[in-house]
Amino acid sequence: MGFTILQIGKYAFDIYYWLILIAIFGSWFPKFQSSKVGEWVYKLVEPYLSFFRKFIPPLGPIDFSPIIALFAYRYLSGFALEGLRQSLNTIGV
Repeated sequence: MGFTILQIGKYAFDIYYWLILIAIFGSWFPKFQSSKVGEWVYKLVEPYLSFFRKFIPPLGPIDFSPIIALFAYRYLSGFALEGLRQSLNTIGV
């Protein structure tokens, strides 16, 4: 049971990671941004990315904040999954 919960958590973090990547690459294509899928992706990931844009302004036409956001997301997701694993071990699941 605990392994299943941990796998679901990992899949959820992985899906969101890929949505961030899709949003980053989709920003290069204006038609993607205005499509239904593009609007849906941006609604999901923009709150997370906007947090990093507050602290890391674009340098001319290049925005480095999504790269920093991806690194932070990988670190935080690993941290959260490890905490979940330890919590599941503590309660004996």
